[in-house]
Amino acid sequence: MQIVNMLDAKSKLSRLVQAVESGEEAEIVIARNGKPAARLVPIAPPRDVSKRFGIAKGLYDIPDDIDGCNDEIEKLFYGSDD
Repeated sequence: MQIVNMLDAKSKLSRLVQAVESGEEAEIVIARNGKPAARLVPIAPPRDVSKRFGIAKGLYDIPDDIDGCNDEIEKLFYGSDD
C-alpha cells in the first residue's frame, strides 16, 4: 500500500490511477497533513450474469411431468386432510 500526500496526488493523479488500474498497486492512500484521508482503489469489474445460467446443469434430474407430484407436495407443506 502506497501513501501519497495530497499535493503529490494532485500532480500525479493520472499515474496513480494507472497504477491501481493495472494492478501494480492494490490501493493508494491519499493523506492530508500526514493523516490518511482517502483510498484510491480500482473499480471491481461487473459480474458476467450470462455465466450464471446453467451453473448446476446436470446436477439435478427434472421429471418430464413436473406437475405430477403437486398433490403430494401440497400435503408435505400443509399437512394431510386424511
